[in-house]
Amino acid sequence: MPRSVNHVASRARRKKILKETKGNFLARKNVWTVAKNTYEKGLQYAYRDRKTKKRNFRALWIQRINAAARMEGLSYSQLIGMLKKSNIDINRKVLADLAMNQPQAFKAIVDQVKK
Repeated sequence: MPRSVNHVASRARRKKILKETKGNFLARKNVWTVAKNTYEKGLQYAYRDRKTKKRNFRALWIQRINAAARMEGLSYSQLIGMLKKSNIDINRKVLADLAMNQPQAFKAIVDQVKK
């Protein structure tokens, strides 16, 4: 009696990965072993870069806050220190957004901590 290999399921698994690698260059999109390696490496990059994205955004927010603070005559570290001392809890994401889109509100916060 011939061996049953459930070809339907194995083909479905391969098709799923080949669908994910669609758009890659040369053999990376249609040769099973190469596409499988590409897919797995892509998952590694995705996991790593989810962490890196948070790091990059925090750095961007700090740069924006620093630029706006220097226009008010303070450095970034001085501003953050004054915020902590004044017990004003505002995170860097919101502070950077205010600095970019609502400079008057950012100036009001700076004036509040300068007192």
